Amino acid sequence: MTGHRGATAPGTATRRPLAPRPVPPPRTRHVLTSALGRYRPHSTTVLRVSVGLVFIAFGLMKFIPGASPAEDVATRTMKALTFGLVPAEVSRPMLALFEAGIGIGLVTGILLRPVLILFFLHMIGVFSALLVLPGEMWDARTGTPTLEGQYILKNVVLIAACLSVAVDLSSTAGGRPRTGGRRRRGPAAG
Repeated sequence: MTGHRGATAPGTATRRPLAPRPVPPPRTRHVLTSALGRYRPHSTTVLRVSVGLVFIAFGLMKFIPGASPAEDVATRTMKALTFGLVPAEVSRPMLALFEAGIGIGLVTGILLRPVLILFFLHMIGVFSALLVLPGEMWDARTGTPTLEGQYILKNVVLIAACLSVAVDLSSTAGGRPRTGGRRRRGPAAG
């Protein structure tokens, strides 16, 4: 660059000034701020229930042979991790029950600490497929994940969601998840 304002070195692009961001009218801004303020106390609960519903759906699909696109990878990973001791006809319904159970626990919030521990242990098993089935998880030419590998890697979003739930759980009194409702102070009026 030269010392002149706005001048650029040869071969570099000239930057255009950024257009100002549109600002919503004050009423719209107030409505949005108000809605987000009402949602905030419920956000972790919505996140927890959403992940739970995903787990219930994926777990239920594994109860039906051939219904889950992840069934083959999941059962072969389980077989590899157990050194062939747990065959697919046993591991599929076992994984289905495990995933559906985690989902129910996340949706209801009952026994949430143990459910979160099971969730994170399950994720270790899920991600182990990247190591025990490398030929199927990674494209040897490019070193990038295959479609199956991408299916595994997207679970990082579920892990982040459950980490938020775990943080919220550990930051509340008594280890109970926040429900978002207002807490009463003092004796109830009668």
